[in-house]
Amino acid sequence: MALYKQKKNQGSKGGNRLWISIAVLGSSGPIRFIVNEEQLVAAVIDTALKSYAREGRLPVLGSDLNGFLLYCPSVGSDALSSAETIGSVGARNFVLCRKPKSEKMEDNHGRSTKAISRKTTTGILKAWIHKSLNLKISFHSFIHSLMDMVENMCITVF
Repeated sequence: MALYKQKKNQGSKGGNRLWISIAVLGSSGPIRFIVNEEQLVAAVIDTALKSYAREGRLPVLGSDLNGFLLYCPSVGSDALSSAETIGSVGARNFVLCRKPKSEKMEDNHGRSTKAISRKTTTGILKAWIHKSLNLKISFHSFIHSLMDMVENMCITVF
């Protein structure tokens, strides 16, 4: 005769459990763990950062959950609100990204404007060049595209 263990009542924990997968930009693979569907997005980001650090993954992200956004590619291009529950999205695959950094500058009239951080644009440019070289596109189209990209980066966002 087989012995069976009695299952715990999951209803008393406040909802169903979900197996989610969070891809971190720049990392080798996604982080997978179980969350409660009633858990807030902020708590999921915190858990993901702790798991990422515990596994010793690179690049090092830090532990400030306010510096990150969680996206769901299957739902749309907007980041999820940190006050939203993870189960309300209806998906199980997510992407964790750093919040874009912006610098405030003043123009000639004393108005403050936002400009894209030089460090961020340099990283984007470097990644684009690396990707272009890996695709082995022709040198002429590479230079032409590079010039277009540099012109677009020089535009200040107001």
